[in-house]
Amino acid sequence: MGMDKKQVRLRRARKTRARIAEQKTVRLTVHRSNCHIYAQVVAAGGGRTLAAASTLDPELRKEVPNGGNVQAARVVGKLIAERAKKAGIEEVAFDRAGFRYAGRVKALAEAARESGLKF
Repeated sequence: MGMDKKQVRLRRARKTRARIAEQKTVRLTVHRSNCHIYAQVVAAGGGRTLAAASTLDPELRKEVPNGGNVQAARVVGKLIAERAKKAGIEEVAFDRAGFRYAGRVKALAEAARESGLKF
């Protein structure tokens, strides 16, 4: 029995996370489902979430009716950058969690960069 899509994605993600762990930097990790997109800024050791944003946030639900599109990803990217800056974080390593750097993942990353997060 071969690996399914999720196992393949997690295998890709493991390599990236290992590389980021060696650098001992704070990471911006992204997860997307069909209906929502989530972003977290995780401490260097991986033990603490320093900032988080997703399309499930109550203030975003009013602004974005559908959480599964590029526009919603941009809004989440902007929000995670603001929250990271508020927590005193300027520079992160981008962890796309094995997802392709296209569409919603790319939109979130670019919005976070435009809002002043460096990676």
